[in-house]
Amino acid sequence: METYDENDIRYQHAKRQVERLKGFYGHLFSYIAVNAMIVIYNYSHLEPGESYFQFKNFFTAIFWGVGLAAHAVLVILPNFGFVRNWEEKQIRKLMEKNKN
Repeated sequence: METYDENDIRYQHAKRQVERLKGFYGHLFSYIAVNAMIVIYNYSHLEPGESYFQFKNFFTAIFWGVGLAAHAVLVILPNFGFVRNWEEKQIRKLMEKNKN
């Protein structure tokens, strides 16, 4: 197995991306688990003849889903080339500035 220098900028970038991905997967798991429990609870507390398809039953899933989608964009967006190139250019610029 190859070893990597922890001071290498590529290693730091990859490590940061893995941590972001890990956080997103934890967020996704929580979203699924909590919303599954809410569905079960809401379904078991329906009045006879009452429809499950009411806004109150989807409130948490919708608004938390928006937050989850935003989290996904923040995790995925840095992988696009223009963002990565800008980030690397800014890092080099700051390193040069600090060198002087």
